[in-house]
Amino acid sequence: MATVDLDALKGDRERVVILGSGWGGYVLSRQLSAAKYQTLVISPRSYFVFTPLLNETAVGTLEFRNTLEPVRNRHYPNVEFIQAWADDVDLEKKTLTIEESVSDVGQALASAEDRYEQHTEEQKQSERRNKKRQGRILDIAYDKLVIAVGCYSQTFGTKGVKENAYFLKDVGDARRIRKRVLEAFEIAARPTTPKHLRKYLLHFAVIGGGPTGMEFAAVLSDLVHEDLSRLYPSLVEYVKITVYDVAPKVLSMFDESLAKYAMGVFRKEKIQIRTEHHVEELRQGLPRSKDDFADATNDEGCFTLKTKEEGETGIGMCVWATGNMMNPFVENAVKKSRVYPSASLAMSSGKQISETLQTQDWQIRSDPKTSAIVVDDHLRVQLQPTSTKEDEADADSDPEFVGSLKDVFAIGDNCVLGSAGLPATAQTANQQAIWLGKRLNKGDLEDLTFTYKDLGVMTYLGNAKGLVQTKGNSGVQGRTAWLIWKGAYLTMTVSWRNRILIPLYWLVGILHH
Repeated sequence: MATVDLDALKGDRERVVILGSGWGGYVLSRQLSAAKYQTLVISPRSYFVFTPLLNETAVGTLEFRNTLEPVRNRHYPNVEFIQAWADDVDLEKKTLTIEESVSDVGQALASAEDRYEQHTEEQKQSERRNKKRQGRILDIAYDKLVIAVGCYSQTFGTKGVKENAYFLKDVGDARRIRKRVLEAFEIAARPTTPKHLRKYLLHFAVIGGGPTGMEFAAVLSDLVHEDLSRLYPSLVEYVKITVYDVAPKVLSMFDESLAKYAMGVFRKEKIQIRTEHHVEELRQGLPRSKDDFADATNDEGCFTLKTKEEGETGIGMCVWATGNMMNPFVENAVKKSRVYPSASLAMSSGKQISETLQTQDWQIRSDPKTSAIVVDDHLRVQLQPTSTKEDEADADSDPEFVGSLKDVFAIGDNCVLGSAGLPATAQTANQQAIWLGKRLNKGDLEDLTFTYKDLGVMTYLGNAKGLVQTKGNSGVQGRTAWLIWKGAYLTMTVSWRNRILIPLYWLVGILHH
């Protein structure tokens, strides 16, 4: 859709531009009043992914479509969409520079680096000039802007991870994992495949001992013992699932008794846990340390995982499920110096800004540890003078001069609330999106502040067992927790279509076994 068409459809409504189609952006786009706002979602992804259930699609319990919701929807004709990356924002002119991404080769896969990371500055500028001439880079005006771009997968600079690991943030990642698991079993089933190669092919490594990593290990174990063991009975003895984490224990967000129960379940399911292990490298090929196989040329797509504690280990697949890094758009926006946006900046505590400060460069306030955007209790993006930002970067106290942009907001894991740290979860982004949508619709943003309601944490452990822990509660474990886990995710599903289809697939799976 051309920008002139967008302007014609806008009428006398305000345009709210939402960057991102994840939990925060998608939910907010469904909340805003069609009579009051023209909602425009800009995202490189034309759909929303129900990330908590990606693990189940990766092993075939659910189909990929069960975790997807299109941004364009006939039931929400007021929501416009442009498939593009956000490159820059001009807070004074209230415009966004975007680059179309329809033909992006990385569609539906997790991002672990800036798409221009391998370019020199000269190459980057040359490519952008060419795209601008082709109409693939354009400016979009906004009345209100909501930054909900989320985070990328954090690899901590570990050698070979970006190139060789399997991530689990998008439907394309789940599809790759499913394909690789089945491929590994088929190769291992060949009569000509040697025993040592079968051990490598069927060794699945998971990096990260949080809920995402542990849930994937659990559903993979279910797949092996409930389905693949019937199809490949002679290969079960070679299967090995290992979870690696740098922390002293996994699932550290749960009470000690619940975590202890989880470890017992993992032992029964033969899921090996390697805590306090540091990954140094992930590369293609077989381990070099195995002298008898060092000259092997046919590795059948195996990888070598090297840890500081155990050295090199041959594996068939490595799923990377730990750490978030800030989206490049946010990193670049935070670093950029800007003129004082006098028309849209409201100073905290009613402080007056001197003419000298107004002529200085200002920057978006960011968290010194994560580079996430700092927002106030109304989820408005905060600014501060550049000199103050540098002076206060490592200080515990807030800087003296801080202002909030009246028309720019941030929600989800690309921001932190200035007054309190919030978990970077779908639960947080969902609550922020619903709250902001209601406030904008009612026009009472100044009167109320956002309050996060901790609904607790839960995870699946495998073999129809789970953990659930709510605030102030000792927690629930076992099959009851598993049923609560299923019910909670079902109620969070955003469309009635998937609320019907998901339990049907679950029921078919139960009856099948």
